Amino acid sequence: MATLWRAQLRSYPANGHTAFLPQIRKVVLEFCQHYPSSTNTRTFVANHLERVARENPHIEFVIRQRNGHEPIARGFYANGRDKVIPLNKLQVTGIERKVQLLMDSSGAKIKPLKGARTVESTTEAARGIWSGLHVDTPFTI
Repeated sequence: MATLWRAQLRSYPANGHTAFLPQIRKVVLEFCQHYPSSTNTRTFVANHLERVARENPHIEFVIRQRNGHEPIARGFYANGRDKVIPLNKLQVTGIERKVQLLMDSSGAKIKPLKGARTVESTTEAARGIWSGLHVDTPFTI
């Protein structure tokens, strides 16, 4: 009989109706200490980031100095992808919404819906095809 080790007895995390695993692993806020466009980002970091980090302990928050560049927020996801959102010209509440957008996103590539094919059914409708010509009294306008 084969030996069963304790390390073999583990459950693998999966999204389902009993468990939810957020897809984001890390949020990096990059901004300049001197650029005027980074003023609101610096305010967000000083006044609001601690609260957001306490509400989301499963996410690693990193603040990185990026001298001479516009402020950005970068999200790193479990599927290996990352998303970058520019934060210049945003108010503090707008920056918080963009960070929340990164946290709520799955990290999957955004697929355009405009060029997608429309849904076509292979079966007939339950009531059949309606036509004004197939009734007892024809439909008139």
